[in-house]
Amino acid sequence: MRHFDYPPVWLIAALGLVWAETLVVPGLVAYAGVQIFGTGLVAVALVLIALAAWSFLRARSTIIPHQTPQRLINSGIFALTRNPIYLADVLLLVGLSLRWGALSGLVLAPVLLWVLQHRFILAEEARIRAAFGAQAEGYFSRTRRWI
Repeated sequence: MRHFDYPPVWLIAALGLVWAETLVVPGLVAYAGVQIFGTGLVAVALVLIALAAWSFLRARSTIIPHQTPQRLINSGIFALTRNPIYLADVLLLVGLSLRWGALSGLVLAPVLLWVLQHRFILAEEARIRAAFGAQAEGYFSRTRRWI
């Protein structure tokens, strides 16, 4: 099971449930404005992921959730949010739900947020505190966890 305990797996599972809704009740919310807004959320999510991935590459630090990072990244997108990829995961869920006309994604978004925080973020923050001490505490005090 631990091989499947990664944020993208949780996101894909939630998206699978949303997609299943579209098969049972197609286009529940099919307004063009809602779909355009959903597309915008997906675009923002993809930009967040790209910016965060670039930051990890530049810092030569791990992007894998269960590992301790080699460097504390606190610039770029990480100066605005400590968890841009997790934020992007939730935005992808909501955005694709709106694109597909499904309401279940709006219900699953807080569930995914809770899973990400309790299964990944809290443990990551503990590893970062242990590895970077006062530097991590300073970063945590100036930068919000989500937005």
